[in-house]
Amino acid sequence: MNVLCIGNSFSQDATRYLHQVSGEELFVRNLYIGGCSLERHYNNIVGDVADYEYQKNGRCLRMISIAEALKKKKWDYITVQQVSQDSGIIDTYEPFLDEIVKYLKENCPNAKIVFHRTWAYADTSDHGGFVNYGRSRKAMYNAIVDTTSKIAEKYGFDIIPCGDAVELARDLPEFKEGSEYTLNRDGFHLSLDYGRYLAALVMYKYFCKKSASDVEYEPENTNHQVNVKLKEIADKVL
Repeated sequence: MNVLCIGNSFSQDATRYLHQVSGEELFVRNLYIGGCSLERHYNNIVGDVADYEYQKNGRCLRMISIAEALKKKKWDYITVQQVSQDSGIIDTYEPFLDEIVKYLKENCPNAKIVFHRTWAYADTSDHGGFVNYGRSRKAMYNAIVDTTSKIAEKYGFDIIPCGDAVELARDLPEFKEGSEYTLNRDGFHLSLDYGRYLAALVMYKYFCKKSASDVEYEPENTNHQVNVKLKEIADKVL
C-alpha cells in the first residue's frame, strides 16, 4: 500500500516510525517543507516548485516537486493537512485546499485523499502561533477538532486522528507536566520517541485496519508498559 503525505514537520513526526510499525506493509513518503501551509502548497503546485524533501522515515532522499512526487508511485492514499498554527482557523483553508484537492484528483484519480488532524501545542509552548488560541492547549485542540470536522464533512474526507490520540495521552500520569516522559520535544513538535511512536500507531491503525496492540515494533530505549498504553489509545481513537 502506497501512502504520500503532503505536509510539513508534523507529517514528518507522524511518519517517522510508520514503516517500522507497519512491518514494511506500507510504502510511505513524506513531502516536507518546515512550516508549510496549504497556501504555500497551492503556490508550489502552481509554480511547480521543487522545494520539498522527499522523505523516508524522516530523512531526505532527494528534493522534489509535488508534480514529480505524484508520478513516483501509484499512490493509494494521499494525506493533506494545514500548518499547525492555522489548523484551527477555518478561514485559512480556502481557496487553497479546494484547488489542491482538484489538482490531486486530476493527477491521481485513484488515490484516496484523507485529512491528517494534527495536535494542539503543549500548555508550556512558546510558539508564536499559540496566541491564535489564547495560549490554551484545550482551546487549540477544540478549534482543531471543530475546523477539521467541518473540512472533512465538506470534502467527504476520512480523518486520521493523531491529534486526538496526543490529547488523550496527555492525560496519562506518565505524560503529566513534570513527569518522567514527554510527548513533545519543544512544546509543539512530537517527542522523538513516544510522541512520534503514538502518531505512527494511529496512522498504522487507519491505513492497515489492524489493531495497534498487535504492533511488535517499539522505538529503542522506550518503556514497554508505556508503549502498551499508547497502543490502547491508538485503538481507542479509531
